[in-house]
Amino acid sequence: MKFRNFKLVGHVIFGRGAFAQIDEIIAPHRKGDAPMIFFVDHFFEGNQPWLAKIPLQGKDKIVFIDVTHEPKTTVVDALRDQLKAEFGEVSGIIGVGGGSTMDMAKAVALMMTNPGSSADYQGWDLVQQRGVYKVGVPTLSGTGAEVSRTCVLTGPTRKLGMNSDFTTFDQIVLDPEMIKNAPVNQRFYTAMDCYIHCIESLEGTFLNAFSRSYGEKALQLCQEIFLEKDNWDDDADEKLMMASYAGGMSIAYSQVGVAHAVSYGLSYLLGTKHGVGNCIVFDKLEEYYPAGVKEFKEMVKKHNIDIPQGICKDLTDEQFNKMIDVSLGMAPLWENALGKDWQSIMTREKLRALYEQL
Repeated sequence: MKFRNFKLVGHVIFGRGAFAQIDEIIAPHRKGDAPMIFFVDHFFEGNQPWLAKIPLQGKDKIVFIDVTHEPKTTVVDALRDQLKAEFGEVSGIIGVGGGSTMDMAKAVALMMTNPGSSADYQGWDLVQQRGVYKVGVPTLSGTGAEVSRTCVLTGPTRKLGMNSDFTTFDQIVLDPEMIKNAPVNQRFYTAMDCYIHCIESLEGTFLNAFSRSYGEKALQLCQEIFLEKDNWDDDADEKLMMASYAGGMSIAYSQVGVAHAVSYGLSYLLGTKHGVGNCIVFDKLEEYYPAGVKEFKEMVKKHNIDIPQGICKDLTDEQFNKMIDVSLGMAPLWENALGKDWQSIMTREKLRALYEQL
């Protein structure tokens, strides 16, 4: 048997206020006057007290990342071209934000050293060159983007990650203070990404002791936060940040499943945000994850969250077929969920019926 040899994040710092050390963390990685580029979620644009925490030096620059839509290969390529035209070389890219911002940071860091378009690298182990130094600083927790070996991008023909050993961050800064003021709905949707991929990992056919140990802990933390707690507090921030980390680790040696595979189609066609899309889909997956869906509905009710309904009701046959094509292209996810004969189980007709429920 041949075992998969995973590349994990190089360095991790955790603690309330840890972001204050970012300057000393990145200092050894500066290359002459080549700048550090901070990709910051556009949510923070204009928030000068918050932005003042970023330790700019020399030619360093803040680039605000518009996360209204999921990361696109065209935007990645444009940012790469912009940075090369302006600076020639950069010392590194620091992604400060949610999963989309961190994915953009990973993707652009890779494209600074790899030729062509980022769309050329959508797939598994296609990236050939190490990118520039890259750091992830989550301001939302749940996606696991801070520890994953992928950066998910919407390209010309599909939504698929740049999955490679070169994609993982060299450093992550886990500071619970950074996520404390996240909007309630956004925090829930992003946290449920963690909850859902734990369910998918723990009930998948790829499950082993490595993924189970991380997945069970992440699931426990989500349950403590969203079922046992009545009020959000500092303890919840810390638990959610570690749930995201452990949840991301749980799929390093496993995979996600039905909800993620279906939501990729929604994101590609409708631009549905990843966390919201997962919630929309998971809400209808009693057939595949009965216990998890029941518990999820309890969390939704307890926290007064609205899950969008009827988003596919006016779609054409052509649009349904495009979503189905994108979703069925996620073969590893379907195999993890349904086994090696998944294609005989999840037919186009059955997937169409599922999309029609959303």
